[in-house]
Amino acid sequence: MITLNGVTKTFEGGFKALDEVALTIPEGSAFGLLGSNGAGKSTILRLLAGIYQADSGEVFIDGDSVYNAPAVKRKVFFINDETIQFTNSTLKELKAFYKGFYPNFSEELFEKLNGVIKLPVDKRLSTFSKGMKRQAIVLVGLSCCPDYLLLDEAFDGLDPTMRIIVKRMLVDAMLDRKMTAVISSHNLTEINEVCDTVALLHRGKILFNREVDSVKGNIHKYQCAFKKELRKEDLAGVNVLHFEKNHSICNIIAKGPSEEVMAVIGRFEPVVMDVIPLTLEEIFIYEMEVLGYDFDGIDR
Repeated sequence: MITLNGVTKTFEGGFKALDEVALTIPEGSAFGLLGSNGAGKSTILRLLAGIYQADSGEVFIDGDSVYNAPAVKRKVFFINDETIQFTNSTLKELKAFYKGFYPNFSEELFEKLNGVIKLPVDKRLSTFSKGMKRQAIVLVGLSCCPDYLLLDEAFDGLDPTMRIIVKRMLVDAMLDRKMTAVISSHNLTEINEVCDTVALLHRGKILFNREVDSVKGNIHKYQCAFKKELRKEDLAGVNVLHFEKNHSICNIIAKGPSEEVMAVIGRFEPVVMDVIPLTLEEIFIYEMEVLGYDFDGIDR
């Protein structure tokens, strides 16, 4: 299990990347870190990998502090958002390098996974495309058989077909070995397809930390038509996130059990009432609007 207790991290110039962040990530989960550039996603991953040390607060993996702890770090494999590392190495040399640090490295798994993506093992990574470099490090990372795989902008540079393949590889590892994956992205679609729980970061703080299914099941769009005018103020007792009128049509975004919301709307005798499920990105947009945050910078 991953635990962050009151973690703060400030960089040169006084930029506070994380501000008293508290977060728990259960073992075996697929956890998404979502936020715009500069929100603090990469900082969290580097703290979990033991690259950074928190200015204050605690960072634990399975109850042990991560920083300056080689035994704990062997449980973790971090894939950052750059692809320039080890460009003078071949894939075979990259594999040998990491094999020296991870005693659970599986040659069998390496061969099996590379049989799917078919990367040349004797060519230098400098000759690889950005997507191939990303595939290479994911391949090696999974073959190291870590308990925790940290991926920063995991699918950046991959074509659609390879994205599907890499996602399947991640899911298989989570199912086979109960591996925990922590995936950062500014792309809601990627997070929605892979993760079961998601946290939204903004300016170094966590705004939301919820299971994806519970988020989707608790907010709906109600598209209604009324004979008489309906105002937002009329919907007392309903947690309305967004209210918009277009002639006789009202679009109501509300949080709460749909049966209860529909019962309140039904008092005003709608001529038409359709309940429309929202996508994850729509949910976050409306919730952030309520909190007064700008959702620009998150890919939809």
